[in-house]
Amino acid sequence: MINPTSKLSISGQARALGISRGSVYYLPAPTPQADIDLMRAISKLHLTYPFMGQRQLLAQLLRLGHEIGRLHVRTLMQRMGIRTMCPQPGSATSTPTPGHAIYPYLLRGMAIEQANQVWALDTTYIPMARGFVYLVAVIDVASRKVLAHKVAMSLEASHAVEVIEQAFKRFGVPQIVNTDQGSQFTAGQFTQAVLKRGCQLSMDGRGAWRDNVFMERVWRTLKYEHVYKHIYANVQEAKEQVGKYLQWYNHGRTHSSLQDQTPDEAYAKLLPAAKASQAQERKAA
Repeated sequence: MINPTSKLSISGQARALGISRGSVYYLPAPTPQADIDLMRAISKLHLTYPFMGQRQLLAQLLRLGHEIGRLHVRTLMQRMGIRTMCPQPGSATSTPTPGHAIYPYLLRGMAIEQANQVWALDTTYIPMARGFVYLVAVIDVASRKVLAHKVAMSLEASHAVEVIEQAFKRFGVPQIVNTDQGSQFTAGQFTQAVLKRGCQLSMDGRGAWRDNVFMERVWRTLKYEHVYKHIYANVQEAKEQVGKYLQWYNHGRTHSSLQDQTPDEAYAKLLPAAKASQAQERKAA
């Protein structure tokens, strides 16, 4: 973007791009190891006690011997994209950007019994040895199958668009796509990618943690069964190892709630065509 060999000065190039001259020379500092350790502790506490807010998490962290203040806890929760699962006015990842459209929650009272009836998207924090990354994924709610995912360095609408487009290409189009009110999901870039396919767009209510419970279950399974048992050395290793686990999760991990089927098996049986065939077989019998 900035060309040091240009005849135009660095200051002139910065003015032309609408950025400050100082930002041209800024080098991002790595996340301090102390913050990485705190984020890992907060993540584990959140999965065990998802109802805890900043003050309760602070009390637990102090009991564990960490030196931290409440504002620092809030900053780290925002950076990680953590939402307290209890009634609340809003949070870092569920508060929409001003001007972004918000869509009503459509799943209340709905019986979700077919594959491709409802898909859900969400983003979660993945710790590494140094630093962290985000994982954005789309699941089929009825079967719990992870349809597409991406490990990314930031929370941006482009990552959500890439993941949903991958799922559309591989598995067709669902009736409803459900997300939270995070800025990456309320951005026009993402909402248009969904609506132009003819899907209905549903968004969790602000502070209504139950609306997102199916994604929270997947994140909990992933983190306790895999993420917290490994220390990823770098982003590439995080991508490879998370990808391998999700492959096994779809094809090898059975769920009692799915009658001991894997998500992949359940998805195949819950597709509308498969269910119609099963109904005809029952009638014939």
